[in-house]
Amino acid sequence: MAIVDKSLEEELILVREELDFEKEHNRKLFAELIVARNELSFQKDEQGKRAAELEIANVELVFQNDEKEKRAAELSIANIELVFQNVEKEKRAEELVIINAELLAFNYISSHDLQEPLRKIQTLSGRILEKETQNLSDTGKDYFNRIQSAAGRMRQLIEDLLVYSRTNIAERKFESIDLNKIIDEVKVELRDNIEEKHAIIEATDMCVINIIPFQFRQLMHNLLRNALKFSSPRRQLHILIKSSIIKGNEVAGKKFAGAKSYCHISVSDNGIGFEPEYKDRIFEVFQKLHGRDKYEGTGIGLSIVKKIVENHNGIITATGRPNEGATFDMYFPMADFPRQF
Repeated sequence: MAIVDKSLEEELILVREELDFEKEHNRKLFAELIVARNELSFQKDEQGKRAAELEIANVELVFQNDEKEKRAAELSIANIELVFQNVEKEKRAEELVIINAELLAFNYISSHDLQEPLRKIQTLSGRILEKETQNLSDTGKDYFNRIQSAAGRMRQLIEDLLVYSRTNIAERKFESIDLNKIIDEVKVELRDNIEEKHAIIEATDMCVINIIPFQFRQLMHNLLRNALKFSSPRRQLHILIKSSIIKGNEVAGKKFAGAKSYCHISVSDNGIGFEPEYKDRIFEVFQKLHGRDKYEGTGIGLSIVKKIVENHNGIITATGRPNEGATFDMYFPMADFPRQF
């Protein structure tokens, strides 16, 4: 009996050990199942995130495609506008060619057909005054003198208008020129006026810049002639011409590129001057501050000066004080620092 009980006890121990093993095995399997469930949940979350990212990417791709289509449409419109602008430019260029041809024809007519009758009026009236003066009354002589004077003013007006129009249509060939040379040439042209006024013309530190020579010669001619015309009878006329290289930021109140270099040319005199309120008006066509009975002229000279300055991409200003004089300041852009003389 004791032997049977011992055998059963051993079997129970074995059964208990097997049950413990199965429990431990089941516990491990349960733990593995939990890990597997967590991994599966994580993968589902990752798949959800990936799906959301793909959806966002698809939305962005659709947006980018829409933007590309819009850009392509804009480029197409821009190309059409560019073609239209080019066509308009070609038309404008053709119109300008026609206008220039018409202006040249007008210049020819003005310089020949319009001036020829005036020359005849002056010549014939001069002959009458010379050969028939004994047969004319004082009133008749006065009339003929006034006819000659009027014809002379008309010829001068036509010549000034021709010069003004040529500043717009003439070919613009820039050359590097020493301004001293141009000033000397103008002084020779105005020698009689300079001697008559006993004027002193002083030019110092002239720049060498790229200019249109014949236009700049006209500019200097007009400025010096203007100073000679409006000299003061109280003192000897002194005209000072000087230039310097400056930076744009050194000029107050002007819209200049600060880092760019400019040639500053000033022409000043000690003549009769003008009221400061007329500093802009004097550059307008046909604007005269004085009557023709006191100072001859057509009122175009300074307009020509301004047009020539603008043809050189420059700026001109005028300052003056009555009975003290006037100063004309001009600023011309330069590519580099030229040498000075």
